[in-house]
Amino acid sequence: MGTSTDIVSLRINHSRAEHAASSKQFHLAVMHYRTCLEAAELREDCQAAQFFSLQLAICYENMGFIDKALNFRALSCAKDILLE
Repeated sequence: MGTSTDIVSLRINHSRAEHAASSKQFHLAVMHYRTCLEAAELREDCQAAQFFSLQLAICYENMGFIDKALNFRALSCAKDILLE
């Protein structure tokens, strides 16, 4: 079973990720944000992919995984270049 790309599934996963992050359950937030990022990439939605990359970076920073956070921050910035 692949990642669902419909907007309803994306919104549900985003809501779950936000709830987990606000509860400081960053491992769950990362799981849901990764699903969102994959769906955004499959939808070829650069702005959504940029947003979810940034959210992943924030979660990883909170978890103390600075290298992963930097990689996702770079990915979120790389999306800007693709949009120009």
